[in-house]
Amino acid sequence: MANAPKKTSQRQGFKTGEFIVYPAHGVGQITLIEEQEVAGLTMELFVIEFQKDKMRLKVPVAKALSIGMRKLSETGFVDRALKVTQGRARIKRTMWSRRAQEYDAKINSGDIISIAEVVRDLYRAENQPEQSYSERQLYEQALDRMAREIMVVKKISDTEAVRLIETNLNKGPRRGAKAEGEEAEGDASSSDDAEKAA
Repeated sequence: MANAPKKTSQRQGFKTGEFIVYPAHGVGQITLIEEQEVAGLTMELFVIEFQKDKMRLKVPVAKALSIGMRKLSETGFVDRALKVTQGRARIKRTMWSRRAQEYDAKINSGDIISIAEVVRDLYRAENQPEQSYSERQLYEQALDRMAREIMVVKKISDTEAVRLIETNLNKGPRRGAKAEGEEAEGDASSSDDAEKAA
């Protein structure tokens, strides 16, 4: 059994002990880079721990970049994602099932800006109508993914990261009574928001 881990500390620009973002699961930490024999071939694997989910994932080093594994965002990029949450929600007039698929794809893209857009679009202020169960689930998932990355990048607690996101959401345009009317002119105003964000 050639399953003994070989002590290696860096591959593909990633090193042991480093926090990374894995698209389908969010922020994890590389705990080990090991060699494992699979069907007679020796493979190098990143062993990634996802503390909050109590999960361990083994990712072939050779496929890490092609599957979208990436380093954590720089502080400036995290701040840009927080700015995105301040924008006006852009809700397409398509069926919920189609939008839900698009939101899910954005969450699992691993891109913090896309995840911030989902948080912004699905956020509900106190004075707004309740979300459906599936909307709430997607919102919670996006909020959690975004908070985990912010938490590690800014070296703050999970609670502080969520509070920071919610503070930025509340700086956005007033959502509530006017929301219905704003939706109709959403396309014109969304291009203005995009220019401001750029």
